Amino acid sequence: MDGKSAQTKAKVLDAALGMFRSQGFAKTTMRAIAAEAGVSLGSAYYYYASKDELVLELYRESVVEQSTAASLAMQGNSGLGNRIKLAMHAGIDALTPYHGFGGTFISSALPPQSAVNPFGEASAEVREAAVGLFSEAVDGAKIPAFLRAQLPELLWLAYMGVVLFWVYDSSANQRRTRTLIDGAAPLIAKLVSFSRLPVVKPLVEEALALKDKVQG
Repeated sequence: MDGKSAQTKAKVLDAALGMFRSQGFAKTTMRAIAAEAGVSLGSAYYYYASKDELVLELYRESVVEQSTAASLAMQGNSGLGNRIKLAMHAGIDALTPYHGFGGTFISSALPPQSAVNPFGEASAEVREAAVGLFSEAVDGAKIPAFLRAQLPELLWLAYMGVVLFWVYDSSANQRRTRTLIDGAAPLIAKLVSFSRLPVVKPLVEEALALKDKVQG
């Protein structure tokens, strides 16, 4: 994509996000987005086939921003709980400007066939990048061998729960979400540590087996 095309694509996305915030997702049409961006309707559809694709682009950009910020923050920071905390806070930081229409993420993501369903095929690339960030977060930590391969995805699933909480968090600056992260991250680290205990390991292995069976 050349510079002019990238600039036009960015204008369409910026116009859409502004209208989502001011008018709401449902009331914003692709025609209105094109007019706001100063491009033809055909050009808008050339870059984004639907409003869902615009939300997917926002999701993609937020993950890139989260990964960049978290990678930088984790440099020199050890401890699994601390690194999980940094990764999750970076994600909420990236999403914060869009909290006003956070419900858009939910309404757009609910249909199984939606392009922005975080568990769907269309968002697989973004999901892998997000899981990859949590792989970086656990790098160097002492993780039981039977749990290591699946832990990054489990952390991403936990983060999805945090994002859902954030969407409905009406506290000032989503303070409760930040409190949730600060409390949950060290707790997760402790649970990971406990998972190696003989009395706990079989239960964790059973839970992981169930997860694999459900996903399969």
